Amino acid sequence: MTDPAGAVAEIWRRIVAPSPAPAALDVVLIVAVVGALLLLPTWPRLRHAITIVHEAGHGAAATLTRRRLAGIRLHSDSSGLTVSVGRPRGPGMAATLLAGYPAPSVVGVLIAWAVAGGHAAAALWGALVLLLLVLVQIRNWFGLWTVLVAGVLVGAVTWFADPVWQMRAALAVAALLVLGGLRAAVELPAARRRDGASDADQLARITRIPVGVWLLVFVLAGLAGAAAAGALLIAPLR
Repeated sequence: MTDPAGAVAEIWRRIVAPSPAPAALDVVLIVAVVGALLLLPTWPRLRHAITIVHEAGHGAAATLTRRRLAGIRLHSDSSGLTVSVGRPRGPGMAATLLAGYPAPSVVGVLIAWAVAGGHAAAALWGALVLLLLVLVQIRNWFGLWTVLVAGVLVGAVTWFADPVWQMRAALAVAALLVLGGLRAAVELPAARRRDGASDADQLARITRIPVGVWLLVFVLAGLAGAAAAGALLIAPLR
């Protein structure tokens, strides 16, 4: 039988295992490839990853503001829905609505920080934990399938790849979240539905702040995330 203590020790060893800092060529090539994929017809598929983290942001904010999280749904068109129960207005609801679009940038910056510090394995394990937390809140089959596939991919790299490839994989995830989160924010004005159900429209209704301000906030958050991740990854190259 497997020794539970030994298994825990092995997992911990893998979590804290150091990884090499990315070389300039790694950063340039991986960011260029991910950026190109985000501009090609592959974007709708890659956007599912952005949606997972987007909805995780809503869920985290709802939990932190003591709203009751009732479930997350992910759809085949790469949209999503997080349902929470509580006051329909007020700071808690505003924070929950606000957290979605900046979430991919925040997570991407955290992963970039870990990669730059030689902790790519810890970043990938952190991504697995996030996916697990989202998984237990999923309430539809497509969402379940999407999160499971993402978990299998991240888990395979975490368990089987060597430190160099873990670093490259984590760098790719960071680039995907930061650049993809920025693109999603930039696209929101054109993608808003007529029913006013977007995060920006809902924030405008409950705060009385014009929707254009919230659209700008989301874009600025995406730009700040891209700048922060870039600074973190460039700093070790100097």
